[in-house]
Amino acid sequence: MSEKIILQNPPSDVINFNWNEPSSTFKLDTHSPSEESLNDGFLLVEIKYLSNDPTQRTWIRGDQDPKRAYHPPVQKGAIVESLGLGEVVATKSSKYQKGDVVVGLFGWAKQIVVHEEAVANKVDTSLGLPLPLYLSSLGMTGLTAYFGLTEVGKIKEGQKVLVSAASGATGSMAVQLAKHVFKASKVYGIAGSDEKCKWVESIGADYCANYRDGDWKKKLSEAIGDDFVDIYFDNVGGEILDFALAHVKGWGRVIACGAISGYNDPSKARVNNWFQIISNRLHVEGFIVLDYKDKIPAAVQVISGALKEGKIKSTEGVALVDITGKSLAEVPQIWNRLFTDEKPLGKLVTKIA
Repeated sequence: MSEKIILQNPPSDVINFNWNEPSSTFKLDTHSPSEESLNDGFLLVEIKYLSNDPTQRTWIRGDQDPKRAYHPPVQKGAIVESLGLGEVVATKSSKYQKGDVVVGLFGWAKQIVVHEEAVANKVDTSLGLPLPLYLSSLGMTGLTAYFGLTEVGKIKEGQKVLVSAASGATGSMAVQLAKHVFKASKVYGIAGSDEKCKWVESIGADYCANYRDGDWKKKLSEAIGDDFVDIYFDNVGGEILDFALAHVKGWGRVIACGAISGYNDPSKARVNNWFQIISNRLHVEGFIVLDYKDKIPAAVQVISGALKEGKIKSTEGVALVDITGKSLAEVPQIWNRLFTDEKPLGKLVTKIA
């Protein structure tokens, strides 16, 4: 028998992590996937690493309209979905062989049966790169930052860029790519502590504001100056987005990547500064990384090159929590760190095997 975590009660507001309560959001369960149960085109994957992403909160919401969701909501009783990395242990797919290491949309389970289309890419293990990198710099996190800057932000050398949640997984990649790969003249970050800001500056930001400081807006405004920024990479929404809209120059671009401030409480992600968009003719565009699926190979080449040249720090930006040999019961609380003061620097990855 193999452990899995299913969505027992899709939450409309606060998540209930108390396993023993009937209203618990999640349920720890077991299943017995086997090669015999595979249909054509399917494979059995033994998961090694789980990606922790804020957007998973939107996948499990119980009060959303599926017709307006970019990703089909996780159904009650189904395994909670997650990006992950694992090894193919059985296959009826012509695309993947037993022993292949793959990255894809899997779930909170030690083993899972998925269709071959759920696999994003096969890892070239001969490169010898740390496997968690394929869920961070070389995974959807790095690609989100890359396509946000290139396809939505239309970034050009010499421009000024502001990034919120700059110590997070996507934000920290956006800082590094903007500064070291696309040669922005100035990169400004916003993060939640002095320690995080110091780290953000160490990876490329010219200045980082701690939004918990009472005068952070004044300090950041002074740092940015009267000519403002060309691009704002938004990961949070809400109050910070309101501030940023007043600091993007006319005809500038706002990359709408995330709204973590409102994933648990949508009211906190509201925008109260909409007139800035009108009066300054700002271009605001949302996107999903898979919009650019055909461009992923080229993007991976650019990011890989930046890693090899030391422009992106491969030894930093991944916070690994190892629960190998333990129950999956710890997985939801590790993921929930993304929404608390325990949120780590960079990408949060859980090693389960």
